Amino acid sequence: MSRPGADLSADGATGERGPVPGGAPAPVGVGQTGPLAGVRVVELAGIGPGPFAAMMLADLGADVIRVDRATGVDPGAFGTPHPDLLNRGRRSVAVDLKSAGGREAVLALLGGAGALIEGFRPGVTERLGLGPADCLAVNPRLVYGRMTGWGQDGPLAQYAGHDIDYLALTGALHGIGRAGERPVPPMNLLGDFGGGGMMLALGVVAALYAVRAGAPGQVVDAAIVDGVSVLSTMIHSLRGVGMWQDPRGVNLLDGGAPFYDTYECADGRHLAVGALESRFYDELVRRTGFPLPGDDAPERTDPANWPALRAAWARLFRTRTRDEWTALLGASDACVAPVLDWREAPEHPHLAARQVFVAHAGATQPAPAPRFSGTPTALRRPPPHPGEHTDEVLSEAGFAADRIAALRAAGAVA
Repeated sequence: MSRPGADLSADGATGERGPVPGGAPAPVGVGQTGPLAGVRVVELAGIGPGPFAAMMLADLGADVIRVDRATGVDPGAFGTPHPDLLNRGRRSVAVDLKSAGGREAVLALLGGAGALIEGFRPGVTERLGLGPADCLAVNPRLVYGRMTGWGQDGPLAQYAGHDIDYLALTGALHGIGRAGERPVPPMNLLGDFGGGGMMLALGVVAALYAVRAGAPGQVVDAAIVDGVSVLSTMIHSLRGVGMWQDPRGVNLLDGGAPFYDTYECADGRHLAVGALESRFYDELVRRTGFPLPGDDAPERTDPANWPALRAAWARLFRTRTRDEWTALLGASDACVAPVLDWREAPEHPHLAARQVFVAHAGATQPAPAPRFSGTPTALRRPPPHPGEHTDEVLSEAGFAADRIAALRAAGAVA
């Protein structure tokens, strides 16, 4: 079984992807297709959630063509992977979208595409002559995926924003942090990637399914404020039945409960404790010998007891190192896990056994997910540099060599 560091590229697979529930282990490498094999996606290059959605579609087997800026081309870098792993699995053409020739090239690519992804501010692609009406006129079955923070309409639609702003407006940021302290930005995982890029990928796949069933092409308006709000549905439900308080850090799942929190160990590293149900908490108590001599073990179901209970657990966990606690509690129903850093995570035995991280083109990175028993996925291409496949892709779209040369001479492509 391969470990992180094994080369699992399509140019030379050296291992298996790991067991797939309900099926035999899925090999990684040449011949992999994925459930979206045969679907072409054109991605107008952007940052953050748009590229993440395109990465997800590429991981699932789609042929993703990334349209980069013509000014970003560096021919000397061709053949070496670009460092941005979000761009993996694609080919790249470099185009000046403001030129007539560049617009011609993109519309030609869309003629045989299933979907387009763009992440500009509302109205930008319309001004470029590449808006939904322009593209659907070329390909009436096209799925036109749009990624923004605020959405295509509404009072804030034309303004800039970032992950933290979208979380702030939806209420999600308010709920993240310690009691009595200011809200904590959860990196940009919740907004950009969870509520944004993942929702766009889901929307594009759903729309492709509808088109395949006979529906016309359509626009998918994926806004981060919409997606994050959907992700918070359970919290709104709990609030509605009186099981969630508005102050942060005092609830069952936000660090308020001492049996669902992190604790510092003797070596300064941390454990994550998630013993929510009574039977798992009882297992945690049994294995640790909680409490320490002289400490009380107040009833855990009464939130009034939580401060004292947290203090008692904190004293106990500081008596051993993180790895000592992991050895005692890790393989059990105590629901305890070590808090690993970015370097440690790929080497954890469970993640290594499942090949959650793989090495591809010299970079250790998360493997495609989820897994499919009948249409397995693979990392087929490293991230391209802008324009690395311009001639190849335009030739496939029907452009003759002299036409490509003319477009390049005019600066429309590079």
